[in-house]
Amino acid sequence: MNIRIGEKIKLLRKQNKITQDELANVLGVTAQAISRWENCASDPDIDLIPSIANFFGVSIDELFGYHGEREKKIDNLLNKIELLSSQNAREDINLDECISILRDGLVEFPSNERIMHKLACILNDTGWSRHSQWQDYDDNSYIINCFDKEKSNKYWNEAISLFETLILNTTNNEIKANSIYNLIMLYRNTGEYQKAIDLSNMLPKIRYSREIMLSTATDGKLQAEYLGESILELAYMLSEQIVYGLVNNKSNFITDLPIEKLKGAISLFFLVAEDNNLGIYHRRVCYLYLYLSRLQYEKGYKDEAFISLDKALEQAKKYDEFSKNPSDHYTALLLKNTQCKTEAFSESGSLANNLPNDWPMWTNPDYSKVKSEILKEPKWKIWEGNCKK
Repeated sequence: MNIRIGEKIKLLRKQNKITQDELANVLGVTAQAISRWENCASDPDIDLIPSIANFFGVSIDELFGYHGEREKKIDNLLNKIELLSSQNAREDINLDECISILRDGLVEFPSNERIMHKLACILNDTGWSRHSQWQDYDDNSYIINCFDKEKSNKYWNEAISLFETLILNTTNNEIKANSIYNLIMLYRNTGEYQKAIDLSNMLPKIRYSREIMLSTATDGKLQAEYLGESILELAYMLSEQIVYGLVNNKSNFITDLPIEKLKGAISLFFLVAEDNNLGIYHRRVCYLYLYLSRLQYEKGYKDEAFISLDKALEQAKKYDEFSKNPSDHYTALLLKNTQCKTEAFSESGSLANNLPNDWPMWTNPDYSKVKSEILKEPKWKIWEGNCKK
């Protein structure tokens, strides 16, 4: 037994303003026994350890002074998963390995919410990676989810159960918010629309989001930092909603208007960062250019499509450069006080290398016909070769 357990008991007792007599009465021992423990003359009986930990509201690991080691092991496990999962890039490279490691982690650290949350996220990703046809368009051209097929998606069903447990029990606001976000989409995917709506209605409006309120809660240089963060995140979210608004109805693509909408979505980022220093947001701009190229090629604007592909590659290379040498701060007028975000960058390859596989990123409406045509173009082969350089 750790010879310092007595010192830990003494520290906890004094922090909680408990006398030796009071602790002795709770545990059914003598005050002299408590004194001997605290002076490291003897150790409490092993059967008393759970009662002591429960009384002070700590884990047994913490009681023995192992909390730091335990958290370090959990950190190492989750860092390993971040690096492994970054290799998948919407494919199925090592998802089973990630799931296996996380299941073993829960055996070693039962009910640990960080491991449970990561397992739920990986199961969610696996469900996406291994699903079959999951979206179609109804008779009015609106996108619908083929939830009859996805109700049997075992990965999503397990992820739903884990996210539901986390929402009820976690005290970590970040884990809870992310679990709600993922659960809403999983409810949608499996046809539980009312559950998704009810959960969504529990959330605050955009006006009261964390990013907006942080920029309201401060002033001076700190406010400038938070304003930069909120502006970038709003540009990201608005560009995403524009794309989803387009793909929501197939009839939106009858005219060339979606091309102009995508160009507008891209311009949001250059409005915010006039110097084209976007950090991790280069990836979002890259994907917008990929989708723009698909629409341009489909409408017959083939030269413009390949210009967009080149611009996508340019953004991908900037993202790869940032991943190797992250900047501390952005440099644009509205962002110069804002620290650059980072993320778990893949060690298995670059964004630029993967662009031909990622194209066109958003796959709705069906892109199989345009893909078969663009792959025959000599310019595609040249562009694909440039991506590998």
